[in-house]
Amino acid sequence: MPISAVGKQRGFTLFELLLVVAIIAIASAGVSFSLRDSAQAALEQDAERLAALLESARARSQASGAPVRWRSTEAGFAFDGLPAGLLPEVWGSDKVAVAQPQLLLLGPEPIIGAQTIRLVSKALPVRELLVRTDGIRPFRVEPVDVAPAK
Repeated sequence: MPISAVGKQRGFTLFELLLVVAIIAIASAGVSFSLRDSAQAALEQDAERLAALLESARARSQASGAPVRWRSTEAGFAFDGLPAGLLPEVWGSDKVAVAQPQLLLLGPEPIIGAQTIRLVSKALPVRELLVRTDGIRPFRVEPVDVAPAK
């Protein structure tokens, strides 16, 4: 004759269910924080890449003694004074652009004037980064300071 399991509960307790829900909530929060905004990531990558390219062009100008100019173009940018194809002249992403047309002199003098390029995201117009130098130090990427609303 079968023995019944009197007193044994079948199913889950409230505590076990709450624990599973908490684990799922923490895992989904971790995943959502790890996903970055692709437009912001593209802007940051292109800004860092541009800073490196400007430093490379500046070093080549100083080594050769020939002036090198950087200018923004419709398709990206150009390095005048360097052999064609030596450095890339397009953005890594089609979501990045220069805020306004610019021309920078990168050398051959070891000290150049302070120069700044403002990059914007085409996908998110409120996102901007600056690629700048004081003329002595290398080009670096900086966030745009937003003045507080009055």
